[in-house]
This record gives sequence, structure tokens and C-alpha cells, in this order.
Amino acid sequence: MAEEKKQEEQKKLDDSAAKGRDEVALELMKFIAVTTGYGKGVTSSAGFSGKPAKTPEDYADSLIQLFEKCRAVVAKPVSE
Repeated sequence: MAEEKKQEEQKKLDDSAAKGRDEVALELMKFIAVTTGYGKGVTSSAGFSGKPAKTPEDYADSLIQLFEKCRAVVAKPVSE
């Protein structure tokens, strides 16, 4: 009985740690996306024609890829 309770408590700790890492990764992704304009594509200015702007689906895909990269970085153990 005590062993089951310890396992349950450990699972809760693991779940909260994973949730915390995901929240950190999300904040990192938002910071990168906002400060760099990540995934938005090129906006054209008067007289110049660049690449067409990305569709909302392309933009969402690029943000999801950025989030996955951020999760991978946050999940890496810190080396001393």
C-alpha cells in the first residue's frame, strides 16, 4: 500500500515537471517568435515584391516546429 502511494506521488511529480518544462518551452517559443518575426515570411514594401506572405497554415506549422525545438532544448539535461 505504501509503495503504491509513493509511485503515485512520483507520477504526480513527474507530470508537474513535464508540464513545467512545456510551459518554459512555450514561453521561449513566444519570445523567439515575437522578437524575430519567426515564421511570418517576408512582407513586401512599396515598390518591392518579395516572397508572398505565408498562409495561416504555414505560419502555424512553423510555430509548431519552433515549439518542438524549444521543447527539445528545455528537456536537455544541464551539463556542468
